[in-house]
Amino acid sequence: MKTFQVNEEGYYGEFGGAYIPEILYQCVENLKNAYLKVLESEDFKQEFNQLLRDYVGRPSPLYQAKRLSERYGCKIYLKREDLNHTGAHKINNTIGQILLARRMGKTRIIAETGAGQHGVATATVCALMNMKCVVYMGKTDVERQHINVEKMKMLGATVRPVTSGNMTLKDATNEAIRDWCCHPSDTYYIIGSTVGPHPYPDMVARLQSVISEEIKRQLQEQEGRDYPDYLMACVGGGSNAAGTIYHYLDDKRVKIVLAEAGGLGIDTPMSAATIQLGKLGIIHGARTLVMQDENGQILEPYSISAGLDYPGIGPLHANLASTKRAKILAINDNEALQAAFELTRLEGIIPALESAHALGALAKIHFKPTDVVVLTVSGRGDKDIETYLNNIPKA
Repeated sequence: MKTFQVNEEGYYGEFGGAYIPEILYQCVENLKNAYLKVLESEDFKQEFNQLLRDYVGRPSPLYQAKRLSERYGCKIYLKREDLNHTGAHKINNTIGQILLARRMGKTRIIAETGAGQHGVATATVCALMNMKCVVYMGKTDVERQHINVEKMKMLGATVRPVTSGNMTLKDATNEAIRDWCCHPSDTYYIIGSTVGPHPYPDMVARLQSVISEEIKRQLQEQEGRDYPDYLMACVGGGSNAAGTIYHYLDDKRVKIVLAEAGGLGIDTPMSAATIQLGKLGIIHGARTLVMQDENGQILEPYSISAGLDYPGIGPLHANLASTKRAKILAINDNEALQAAFELTRLEGIIPALESAHALGALAKIHFKPTDVVVLTVSGRGDKDIETYLNNIPKA
């Protein structure tokens, strides 16, 4: 049977693989040889699940948004990842990876972050496990997400502002990889999304798959069937989306709709819609769709949302787009802002700007009244309050 999951070589169709400097070969090889053994071991599962339950606060609720449903003429459930400890889905992955790092004998953790949510989640688990933590963050993001920066410092992490490129997520990732090259023996790199060389995209998707595992159970309880008609999520690198769709990838009854950051529009130079605008290339160790010029130089992405302005996309999602398994929509800044205010006023939930892109996609789909839609609210909007206050839509 054709599957949309990763193959043994670390590819999703033509996307994926591990394109890395020789100095990192052994690190990545060791990780590749260890991750499945650890993730499938009983003692890991027990510790991971106990922390997800007692520390993160899972399962996260599947909430039927009645007023939002009325607005769009279908039955909308929100998967409330915003209610997790640290305010987003990122903690699911960092807990899993730090347990793996510990079992591999690593003593120092590095991470990259854009919106700061992955940085906070990494700093949180490092505090919990008493491990050294360095977080790389673009200087632009340090300025627009300063509360998350202060949280990381309070948790004991060292935050290193990055001043190369346009000083956002891509540049933070570049610096984290450079650090890893210099400290391969004691350092473990916790990548925050389904990007990077194999096995990261698969490992992060597996750790986030707790989201779709819960959706199956919760829908069975609330709807009497364990699958929706539509699954919707936002994609930057793609980890909350990967977690949302993981157990449904090969279930053709379920339509997948992913929202990427259109910025000021895909017909402008100010966009981060990698799937619409990207071409096959290699970024951060994986072959995927990349925003690049005719010389193969990476173009600087733009989005109002710090977590979505990445010029690549996880190889899983690149494959879903190229095989037409998923419908990908570019949602512009204004559409995301409108959707965020709409959810806030209809349901009393302030979403992260990233999640607001998924909400912005609702208006672009023609639903039937019987359709059951599950949309993942990947994070809460506290970190974006200043952006929201500066962009209140006219009544």
